[in-house]
Amino acid sequence: MKEIVCKLLVIGAGPGGYVCAIRAGQLGIDTVVVEAGKPGGTCLTVGCIPSKALIHAAEEFDATQKMLVGKNPMGIRVEGASIDLARTIAWKDGIVGRLTGGVSGLLQKARVKIVHGRAHFRDGKTVEVETETGQQIIRAETVVIATGSDPVELSNLPFGGRVISSTEVLSLTELPKKLVVVGGGYIGLELGMAFAKMGSDVTVVEATQQVLPLYDTELVRPVMRKLTESGIRVLTGAKATGLADNGEALLVETADGRRESLPADRILVTVGRRPRTAGSGLEELDLDRAGPYLRIDDRCRTSMRGIYAIGDVTGEPMLAHRAMAQGEMVAEIIAGKKRAWDKRCIPAICFTDPEIVSAGLSPAEAQAQGYEIRTGQFPFSANGRAMTMVSEDGFVRVVARADTNLLLGLQAVGAGVSELSAAFALAIEMGARLEDIAGTIHAHPTRSEAVMEAALKALGGALHI
Repeated sequence: MKEIVCKLLVIGAGPGGYVCAIRAGQLGIDTVVVEAGKPGGTCLTVGCIPSKALIHAAEEFDATQKMLVGKNPMGIRVEGASIDLARTIAWKDGIVGRLTGGVSGLLQKARVKIVHGRAHFRDGKTVEVETETGQQIIRAETVVIATGSDPVELSNLPFGGRVISSTEVLSLTELPKKLVVVGGGYIGLELGMAFAKMGSDVTVVEATQQVLPLYDTELVRPVMRKLTESGIRVLTGAKATGLADNGEALLVETADGRRESLPADRILVTVGRRPRTAGSGLEELDLDRAGPYLRIDDRCRTSMRGIYAIGDVTGEPMLAHRAMAQGEMVAEIIAGKKRAWDKRCIPAICFTDPEIVSAGLSPAEAQAQGYEIRTGQFPFSANGRAMTMVSEDGFVRVVARADTNLLLGLQAVGAGVSELSAAFALAIEMGARLEDIAGTIHAHPTRSEAVMEAALKALGGALHI
């Protein structure tokens, strides 16, 4: 087979890899991308997009159920409600197909050559790809590693049978009667709450003293309240020790030292993700590491000249939008433009019920960095739009320097607050102050008014509370 020679080789067509390849192609760089699966990576195929589709379907069914039992305060009632999970999954797969097909089209439009298969490094400029038709050798001047990540497997709960990862749970066609979720981070809670709304009996086992341990208690409190209302049992400070002898239950050691057996049709393990490097030959390149991740500088360069790395393989935060931003930046650097990674904040979103969004520093993080701060918080219970949507849980919070009123962080918890993430990030990136937010006219009636009111509250002059 004839060798392929190119200027840029991108290994992995996930959010970081395909964005890097598309931008490089737009800039006239001769680019090849290697991908073993469908374009779009974990995010489009077995992560962000399919999980949000399932979450939305669960929310719709839950809302219908509440109309059925007469719990709808607007007076809407329906007769009979059921969910066909197989059809839901087929609908989800249709969305995934449209998006992955769209990515393939965008790569072709940018004149990027796609090679399907698994890449293995021979050296820093050459990879060997196992394709359906045999081995393909690719030589490149520059290489971008964008291989992504995989779910972490526990040694005492290996994947298989009843024990599944987030990948398998998104393809279930039958609703588990009893679902035990090991790991109360954002992936576990998002999916656990979705299945509870569809009718599963859900238990969450979390090793730390709080679910969503990366968020402060104030943000997590409304989520905990909804978990309780949904009938989801939460065991914090608990450790999953393995399967029962019959394989039909999870053995757990609780916070008070008791041993408990939790019957389960499915056990969903969501305890984190690890960089996908095995079998790629990266060990032979001896690139510098930061723990298990590839170490990069502010231009995403690794320790070897001509090799860049982006996305999950470089560590936290493992977010698709971080990978995309890195991919776009690296493509421009390779094209000769002056770029560096200078992000004041990368917004993080938890699509639980209610949703959580955080950008910049929390109050505790700001104080830990030595800032004297002022904060302002405005509840959605005082927001007209939230009232009309029957979703008053949560609040918006601003964090600013006490001396200059410069915004350091914005957080919110509530229905649909993920859509505030762009405004939060933009305000911090542009160096906004409390006065800028408070003085900006916010449309009425919208949830976004809570952002203005929180800023006014921090300045000592909230209008509607």
